[in-house]
Amino acid sequence: MMTARLPRLARHAVLVVVCAAMLVPAYLLVVNAFKPQAAILGSPFSLDAGQLSFRYLHAALTNPNFSLARAYVVSAVVALVSVALVIACGGPLAYLIARRETLPYRILFFSFVAGTFIPSQAILIPVVYILRILHLMNSVPGLLLYEAALFSPMTVFLYVGYIRSVPRELDEAASVDGASLIRTYWQVLFPLLKPATVTVVILNAVFSWNDFVDPLTILGPTSGNHTVTSAIYESIGQYNTNYTAVFPDVLLAVAPAVIFFLFMQRRFISGLLTGATKG
Repeated sequence: MMTARLPRLARHAVLVVVCAAMLVPAYLLVVNAFKPQAAILGSPFSLDAGQLSFRYLHAALTNPNFSLARAYVVSAVVALVSVALVIACGGPLAYLIARRETLPYRILFFSFVAGTFIPSQAILIPVVYILRILHLMNSVPGLLLYEAALFSPMTVFLYVGYIRSVPRELDEAASVDGASLIRTYWQVLFPLLKPATVTVVILNAVFSWNDFVDPLTILGPTSGNHTVTSAIYESIGQYNTNYTAVFPDVLLAVAPAVIFFLFMQRRFISGLLTGATKG
């Protein structure tokens, strides 16, 4: 009996450690977003109601040097348009890869799989040179194209797995009715790929919203267009850091992504489970 309880206690201990590792940073972020600089530096873990104030959040929202409302719009446009682009382009490509068993398509598929292991920072410098040649540096369209390309490997990988689980008889029936490949995909297969599409939207939208290095590099400090995460950079100086601006900015930056994920988590988990049980 005692030996049977040990694995269960070990699992619970691991879960407690993992939860603490996730909740402690969240606690520090929320609490310090309402505290003055001295309290943040002196006792970051303390929770003194007398020191908490909303004026730091208000200052972050009304900062004259940084329009948070405009940053929210830019972040939302980049996230939504880049996700729409990768779904519109990656889905049909995944359909061709999934339905073609020839060697070139297999090589193409494994190339996309290999792309999922390459960090975005490793290719950022070559991307900058390419965007300069195309005159897309310091512009939102350049960032949109880059993030759409960045999302392509994972999107193709997810869609291929789902499409392979869909019976080929549906394609054959559509072909008999005279439907082209592109019409077969959008009118017959795409409605069946809702779990995969939801998973793609959540993963890519949250990553795009939270991305910091790529927008900061591509948009640049002088373009006038900043994402919401760029507000953090505005609060960090060369010799000191204004934590009363950093913590509210970080809280305002991550709050929409957390709310979106909590709202969509059931569909996200359902999509992952469906992909794991099919095919």
